[in-house]
Amino acid sequence: MLGASRRLGVSQALLSRHLARLEEDVGARLFDRSTRGCTLTDAGSDLLQTAERIEAELLSGTSNLERAGAVSGTLRIGAPDGFGSAFLAPRLGKLRQRHPDLRLQLVPVARTISLSEREADVAIMIGRPAKGRLRVRKLTEYTLGLYAAQSYIDRHGRPRSKDELRAHPLVGYVDDLIYSSDLTYTRDILRDWKSDIEIATAVGQFHAVRAGSGIGVLHDFMAHKDNDLVPLLPEISIRREYWLVWHENLQGSPRLQAFNDWIDAEVRRDRTIFIRQSQPGT
Repeated sequence: MLGASRRLGVSQALLSRHLARLEEDVGARLFDRSTRGCTLTDAGSDLLQTAERIEAELLSGTSNLERAGAVSGTLRIGAPDGFGSAFLAPRLGKLRQRHPDLRLQLVPVARTISLSEREADVAIMIGRPAKGRLRVRKLTEYTLGLYAAQSYIDRHGRPRSKDELRAHPLVGYVDDLIYSSDLTYTRDILRDWKSDIEIATAVGQFHAVRAGSGIGVLHDFMAHKDNDLVPLLPEISIRREYWLVWHENLQGSPRLQAFNDWIDAEVRRDRTIFIRQSQPGT
């Protein structure tokens, strides 16, 4: 209840009163309340399904009322912090030039965005979601590799093997805050990898490594043009996927379709930066 009230921007007491009034109006208990939170009763699940159908019809009707070809309104986009900050944010101006009546909200966060709770209209996710009333499209594969700053190498030297990494300070995620199993890639490099500096975001790790704090696993599309960063052990290349995901209720929305087509074209245009290219002599 507390989490829901925070997302809605109302007090917990007010939300509780609204729910009590709703239960009174429909003549049924909708939630089982306990110290662990609230769970839907059978009546609550039935009402939720009805509400989702109403929402779908409303969104469909709203889309149909928009002028043919017009792209307007607000679109909230969720994305992993690395992709959202390093790739998507610098390019959003191009989409606005194409559709000046479109208002864009970008939410680049180091956690999974919930489309079912309307935290965003569309999201870029790491790996394909396994469940939910969602539509998905594979956006691109991408690679990550080991990097260090040139200043770090000048001071400490360059590791020549995976085993030599143990002698260097390592930068990685905060283990108990990793929100996706796809982010546990350090164990693919060293089974006993232990980060000396733990940072909960990809952008934070990027800046720590770039500043010479240690060796870390960075996205190749973030590091490829940075002259301060040196790729290490090029035989180690970790591959993952980005997926474009949206709730099925928004299917047919002109602003959603405009964004999906645009981001797909942007990624395809710059597809070579997402996969580490072989270096001469490696």
